[in-house]
Amino acid sequence: MTLRDIDSYPEQEPLSEIGGKYHVRCQELGAGVEGEVFAYGDDPYQEVAVFPAEKPDGRVLAFMHGGGWTNGYKEWMAFMAPAANARGITFVSVGYRLAPRVTWPTGVEDAAYAIGWIYGNIAEHGGDPDRIVVGGHSAGGHYAMWLAVREDWQADAGVPPDVICGAVPVSGVYDFTEGNGMPMRPRFLGDDPSNERDASPEHTIARTPPALISWGDSDFPHLISQAERMVTVYRNAGADVETLLLEGCDHLGASYACGEPDGIWIAAVDDWMARNQA
Repeated sequence: MTLRDIDSYPEQEPLSEIGGKYHVRCQELGAGVEGEVFAYGDDPYQEVAVFPAEKPDGRVLAFMHGGGWTNGYKEWMAFMAPAANARGITFVSVGYRLAPRVTWPTGVEDAAYAIGWIYGNIAEHGGDPDRIVVGGHSAGGHYAMWLAVREDWQADAGVPPDVICGAVPVSGVYDFTEGNGMPMRPRFLGDDPSNERDASPEHTIARTPPALISWGDSDFPHLISQAERMVTVYRNAGADVETLLLEGCDHLGASYACGEPDGIWIAAVDDWMARNQA
């Protein structure tokens, strides 16, 4: 199945002004990019879109869209595929169910099952299941980092404990506990106060695969401070962490930069993956 028509999805929450701008721009950037869709569950949001490289070298980048946990489509990230594919990387865009239809931890469990599908099937599309790196923008960066540092989801997803060999979150969220700087408590956390810590990669590190953590120099201030703190905490936990400041980029610009064929982000990720054998 080819990429979905976005109008075929169940209705989401109304987009904010910035979300609407991003929605339009992602579709413009991804126009004409073709991928193949596979389901890992029964819901339309439980799908992945695979974009094989013409000359794959085995590396796999599984990337999760943003949207504040209430909006977003795997199709948004199609614009990133050509830059990754040109460097031999098999690109996979991961869909997941959204709040308020579901709350924590359903969305990240979906992402985990998507990794399970990728592990079991990506070899058919030129990828090596032992070379899976996870990434994501904004809310997707949160899910990617959570999956990378936790060790309590792999058995349910049917994958080995070390299935994720690295993480490349962009403008992610890493802390939902008191004092995190966010303007409001995200609705996807649900009503249970304990979810705030459980959902926070900064406070639940059990694994330390290498990471390349990126953010825009004009990003939302609370995301800049969260990224800087996550880098420190993760290094203190023993992880090999590199950073990339995307100059001239606000929150949306940081995402767009990930699809620039000759841009700084894909060049840094390509080099980082090669050096980490990911």
